[in-house]
Amino acid sequence: MTGPLDGGQHDGREPEDPPRYLRIPGPRAAGDDLEPPDPEPPDPAKPSDPAEPADPAKPSGPAGPAAPGAPDRPVPEQPEAPAVRADPAAGSAHALPRLTHKVLKSLLGAWALAACSAAETGLVEDHLTECAPCAEEALRLRDAVGLLHPESSLDLDPLLRARVLEECLGRRPARVPVPNWAAPYDAETARLDALLRDIPAHDWHAPVRLRWFGNERTAVRKTTVAGVLGHLLTVDGLVATAVGLDDPLGPGAPVDPTERTEVFWDSATPPPTRALHEPWREQSHALIRTVSFADRGVAELSVTYGEFALPLRDALLERAFECWIHGTDIAEAVAYPYDPPSGPYLSAMIDLGARLLPGALAVRRRAGLAAPAKELVTAGSPGRSLRLLVEGPGGGDWYIPLDSPAALGSRELSVGEVALDAVEFCSVVAGRVSPEDAAAGQDGDREAIRDVLFAAAAMSRL
Repeated sequence: MTGPLDGGQHDGREPEDPPRYLRIPGPRAAGDDLEPPDPEPPDPAKPSDPAEPADPAKPSGPAGPAAPGAPDRPVPEQPEAPAVRADPAAGSAHALPRLTHKVLKSLLGAWALAACSAAETGLVEDHLTECAPCAEEALRLRDAVGLLHPESSLDLDPLLRARVLEECLGRRPARVPVPNWAAPYDAETARLDALLRDIPAHDWHAPVRLRWFGNERTAVRKTTVAGVLGHLLTVDGLVATAVGLDDPLGPGAPVDPTERTEVFWDSATPPPTRALHEPWREQSHALIRTVSFADRGVAELSVTYGEFALPLRDALLERAFECWIHGTDIAEAVAYPYDPPSGPYLSAMIDLGARLLPGALAVRRRAGLAAPAKELVTAGSPGRSLRLLVEGPGGGDWYIPLDSPAALGSRELSVGEVALDAVEFCSVVAGRVSPEDAAAGQDGDREAIRDVLFAAAAMSRL
């Protein structure tokens, strides 16, 4: 039977003392991390002893023969004390050993980021008071840390794609460039496509509340994320058929946007799912390719929306606006960040809304929902106007004709002014904010201001 300590044969005698197990020494610090200990100065009062000759009777080391009467066991070596880090709550027994200049210099980056332990911080700061080069380096590192960006969302910047494309096209222009008037639709469909690719499958069934302004109040329709995308697919189909592409609803489908959406929702069995993503994406890409390859005259091609029509350039801008608004609806339903369009695209959308306002006001007058015109104004002649001041990125000012859609807005004949934030104005036009709740600065003819705000809200639809 082997003993616990000696590893040899047992002689049958009981041990005099209980067995003692060797203690495993802790990890040692690297040799180049520690400075050699300072030699003790010689004591002049103590005479130096000459070297004694080796005595063969004395043990030559820890492995020498045991003394007479001692148990027949080897004497274990005393392990060296491991180097341990300082413990702020403990005393000097846990202090770090002195570190070399090389190691302290390597800790400057961690020190600048406040990533050192308390003991390391103390050693580094003590070193900085003695070493001028390290002190200068520490100052540079601290300044660099201050330039680091603060913590932000891990979601990509929605304008990243536009910047990358701009840089790429600046180096190598596209053989068939996208027309400037189609760029907002291209950008907004790409943003929504990125959002849809990022959400999990179960979020496609998240409830969404679509809102618009109808019958002088806010109307609400409940659907899902997939239902919203089906709505965009079917209404974009009006533009697709105008340029010769297939209608997603097939031949004979209605041309009114609301009717088309209702037909799609009623016929969708089972309810819409994420399978709609690819058809919508392919249709948007086909639209961009078609208008890019077409001649310049295609921009004025008429697109019918039932009771009214728009030229293709304005129809694609209107679809870009709807894509942003409904993209925001989807993002809110799945708790996803979604910013407004970039300044130039937002400005183009606001300009379209301002140009459509006189026609919307005339429709409300014919329905008896707005004050009548003051006088007959011939086409092209100036008449009363209201200054619309839109603030923020993409903003500007427009003079909205009050007496005839064909009249020219005149600064001299302005009867008042209404000021809104850019996103606030778009929210009114989209029916997301009622005209009574719009945070608008108003000055002048209150009746004219009210009529214009309600006309802006009346342009919204399902």
